[in-house]
Amino acid sequence: MKLDNPFLIRGYAGPSYFCDRTEETQKLVSAISNGRDVTLVAPRRYGKTGLIHNAFQILDKTHATVYLDIFAIEDLTTFVQTFAAAVLDRLDSPAERIGRKLLTFFKSCRPTLTPKDDGSFVFSFDLAPNQAKATLKDLFDYIASRKRKVVIAIDEFQQIREFPEKGTEALLRSYIQFVPNAHFIFAGSRKHMMDAMFVSPKGPFYQSTQLMELSTIDSGKYAEFAAGFFLHDRRTFSNEAFHHLYERFDGITWYIQSILNRVWTHGGGFDSAQQVDDTVEDLVAESESFYFDLLRSQTSAEQSILKAVGREGVVKSISGGDFISRNKLPAASTIRSAAAKLTERDLLCRSEAGYVVYDRFFGLWLKRLNACK
Repeated sequence: MKLDNPFLIRGYAGPSYFCDRTEETQKLVSAISNGRDVTLVAPRRYGKTGLIHNAFQILDKTHATVYLDIFAIEDLTTFVQTFAAAVLDRLDSPAERIGRKLLTFFKSCRPTLTPKDDGSFVFSFDLAPNQAKATLKDLFDYIASRKRKVVIAIDEFQQIREFPEKGTEALLRSYIQFVPNAHFIFAGSRKHMMDAMFVSPKGPFYQSTQLMELSTIDSGKYAEFAAGFFLHDRRTFSNEAFHHLYERFDGITWYIQSILNRVWTHGGGFDSAQQVDDTVEDLVAESESFYFDLLRSQTSAEQSILKAVGREGVVKSISGGDFISRNKLPAASTIRSAAAKLTERDLLCRSEAGYVVYDRFFGLWLKRLNACK
């Protein structure tokens, strides 16, 4: 299906609308095809979810592919419910899903089948918390019983460390290692947490996967990808404007796609750096009321830090004396504590260059807010 706007800001619409990542896709497919689980790490908005689905396009020929995002999941029970529904939706035909064979595997609970208007069924699992571990074992037994090879991608996998149930990592590892027909892609955006799970000798998943870290797409390849759509539609395209966009957002996929999506919407070409800057201003202005509410919902110390980082763009030392003095901030201990909380909530992040506001548009709004004073 041809899209009206080729610059996607969510979802996956096939390889034609997916920029490059040829090497990464081949690496991911090769690992799974040769029986290796993969740990895929990249900050949010770099395109790791799109990469997984791009690899699935190839793996679909030989594997049943299952994807689930657990970013919003807060406990083991909800995880098991989500995991089971995703697996059963992809592994079985409608007839198999309602057959007795399925029900015999789930001894600790009974799957609920809800009919849809098109004649298919939606699965759900009504679990009590004390049933979650038993049902998880039933689920892995069920996966192991299938003759077809399976690849399961769990996005934002570090979230299991936030579950109140201790030992979830070790529990999953104990089941996964005995499912020979299934291989896993563990994707995560918080590197320090993923490292603790897969790189630290103390973690249950230590040395159990092939490690992949996703970087930004090469600027030349990205420019060629974007130019192809504009030129095919007989619109103008400026390489200089694109590289201005790329550098302004450090090559982060989601921001580049967002700007190109808006430029395409207007029906003309992609012509100048000023066009990029004007589009960015429009996008930031659209979210102004949300950003006001977001800022006000933080503590006084947290607001001060966000404003200061927004003002400076990048802060090498968040508790450094010069930074605190320039911005008239509280004591260093208060700053460290507040910055840690902001980082945990994905409002700040620590890059190689230093601390930045995680949402670049929010950071630009904060900078503009400071300039208005």
